[in-house]
Amino acid sequence: MKELSTYNIVLASGSPRRKELLAGLGLQFEVRLLPGIDESYPEGLTGEEIAQTISRKKAEAYRPTQQTDELILTADTIVYLDGQVLGKPSDAEDARRMLRLLSGRTHEVITGVTLLTRDKTHTFSSVSKVKFADITDREIDYYVDNYHPLDKAGAYGIQEWIGYIAVERIEGSYFNVMGLPVQRLYQELKNFLQS
Repeated sequence: MKELSTYNIVLASGSPRRKELLAGLGLQFEVRLLPGIDESYPEGLTGEEIAQTISRKKAEAYRPTQQTDELILTADTIVYLDGQVLGKPSDAEDARRMLRLLSGRTHEVITGVTLLTRDKTHTFSSVSKVKFADITDREIDYYVDNYHPLDKAGAYGIQEWIGYIAVERIEGSYFNVMGLPVQRLYQELKNFLQS
């Protein structure tokens, strides 16, 4: 993507999964983190609106220090079940609670992504539907105790053991469930840079 050669891409995320997925596109980028970004959102938003709102807020936090040749990329992934956001669990017991809620049910994983240059901003979202098999308390305990999923929305990583044993079906992007819809991101980047 030669249009990208005029920009220094900044991945504004501490997620090792997002770093790995963006690297998989063959792009050169640096990771930059700002602490304490407000991730609140107004009541009454849909799942996609929530993920997009938080992603935009993250991007705007970088604007004051953004260089003219930088393209800031931010993302926010939520797990959405029955109109409720399952964010990162506060502790192991909260992780167990979330996994019990997901057991035997279909939920949505929604990632909002924002692309920000000095001249323009573009936000989009990707939705994947994930069907979990019934999982036992023993399986939940094993996963939480051995994989410590406290840094993951919905208390699980699809690429880990729980994904192997619990995920029956996915509609949409697998990589979106990991935290970055890379195929869609590639298309959106091309359109963003050509517009």
